[in-house]
Amino acid sequence: MTRGSVQGEDTREGGSNAPERAEAVRKDDDNAVDGTEDSENAGEESGGETGREAGGETEATDADEPGEENGGQAADEPGGKPGDDPRENAPRAEAAGEALTETPGRRPRGARRVLRLTAVGLALLLACLAGAGYLYYEHLNGNIQRDALNLGDSKVAAPTPNAAGQTPLNILVIGSDARDSEENQQLGGARETFGSTPLADVQMLVHLSADRSNMSVVSMPRDTLVEIPECTDPDDGEVYPASDGRVMTNQSLGHGGPGCTVATWQELTGIHIDHFVMVDFAGVVSMADAVGGVPVCVDANIHSRDGQGHGSGLKLAEGTHPVKGEQALQWLRTRYGFEDGSDLARAKAQHMYLNSMVRTLRENATLGNPNKLRRLAEEATAALTVDPGLDTVKKLYDLSDELRRVKPERITMTTMPNRYVGARVEPTEDAEQLFRLVREDIALDGKDAKKKPDPEPTAPADPADPDDELAVQVRNGTRTDELGAAPGRANTVAGLLVDQGFAKAVADLSVLPSEDRTVVRYPSTDLEGDARRVAEVLGVPAGSVLRSTEVSGVTLVVGADWREGTAYKAPEADDSTPESAEALNGADDDACMHVDPSFTWS
Repeated sequence: MTRGSVQGEDTREGGSNAPERAEAVRKDDDNAVDGTEDSENAGEESGGETGREAGGETEATDADEPGEENGGQAADEPGGKPGDDPRENAPRAEAAGEALTETPGRRPRGARRVLRLTAVGLALLLACLAGAGYLYYEHLNGNIQRDALNLGDSKVAAPTPNAAGQTPLNILVIGSDARDSEENQQLGGARETFGSTPLADVQMLVHLSADRSNMSVVSMPRDTLVEIPECTDPDDGEVYPASDGRVMTNQSLGHGGPGCTVATWQELTGIHIDHFVMVDFAGVVSMADAVGGVPVCVDANIHSRDGQGHGSGLKLAEGTHPVKGEQALQWLRTRYGFEDGSDLARAKAQHMYLNSMVRTLRENATLGNPNKLRRLAEEATAALTVDPGLDTVKKLYDLSDELRRVKPERITMTTMPNRYVGARVEPTEDAEQLFRLVREDIALDGKDAKKKPDPEPTAPADPADPDDELAVQVRNGTRTDELGAAPGRANTVAGLLVDQGFAKAVADLSVLPSEDRTVVRYPSTDLEGDARRVAEVLGVPAGSVLRSTEVSGVTLVVGADWREGTAYKAPEADDSTPESAEALNGADDDACMHVDPSFTWS
């Protein structure tokens, strides 16, 4: 109800002083219609009181609404107090010399007061929200677990920035099979392993290009045989010695934490790793739930369980289905029932899942829903262990913003090329080709606008020995599928090195490998400088100097590209992704896992 209508009703009630009341009401009604207010300055200049203090009363700042609710006159009218009757206030206002003349074009005092109150209230609300937001931000930060980035005793230099000053970003994603909680134990099964040393059963290197145009992902099967370097646990100082020979890569997590898995990757690939992100069983389930389900596809009905009880328990009908919660975890863990039942098939299924999750987040705009965003923030921060470079919500958000720039069609998922060694696998030459492309920031989808110049190699940690003290073995690797080994090449090239001052260069005739390109291999970082020196003298490019566990010292393998002559000319570099990497494009929403007929149902 408006002030004018209240006053009008009072006037219609009548009384012995009706003319005076009517005059006062008419003036007040004019004020309400004109939208003007008393001139405070005019009142002060005439020695009277301002309208806010007329009649000796200081008005309550929130009196407008109470006055109306009580049926009386609002306090910003002449001489008014909350609850005063207008028939009594009008004469009092005139006696007090109240200035009733209005200045056109200004808001009523009540309106200005409302604006002031609104501004103050809004400021208080924002302050409260800011405080609550800060507390919630700190709560999310407190959810995140932290661990050291690299526990190894050797480092790999960061890549050289491109012409625009940009550098690529490499993040190692680790899936732990930890059974260190009741929830993890129930999801992971194997009650007898509750509280045991966790294994890094999922390992994926995410490479974001320097110009942020493309992303490459390289998975390493958990049973890949590698040499784990010496690692020191940052919590208790325990030193884990380097592995005695090659062991499964998933054991690296138990050598002090995820920082040892990072060190193992760097030793094997020569790729500088900037960050790691680790998640366990329960984290996968909670994050899948928060996202709302991820579509996956099988080409036949599947039940991942054999007669001995082996398998993840995944049961899906043929076609595409959204999976979340425990079913999402089953998908990511399934070997029995997918293709050949190997860890390679599992890696392929994981790639499909991650590609689908990226598309789901983009298409459904999950971040536009505050409730989903809050839940995802809670679950994600509680599920993660990260290095100090990612240990706040802001840092994780900045990273996700970088990754979000890449369109799905520029994301390439690959599996490290490998071959079987008994029941395990080992990297192949194609694996080194894949690692080189990542090191040199070459897109795995083959869509780079132009060939990037070879980057300047960083200086090795250990410089080369004098040439005459540097031992080199030379092998003849010129054999091809069509041609036998070129006779005498190891002796010829070893002689060239001796002539160049490498007195300890010798031919190794016991091994006849097959190499398309001439390479120099070395087994450990302390020999990298020696290997580079040999390559430099012969004109072998730095990209063909490779670390390898297949050699015991600096070894030059003369490839099929140098079957004759004494001068080496490097062939044009092959920057294509090896077919054995089984590349999967991020925009491929037709990909479907093949089901082993032994694990189907009807």
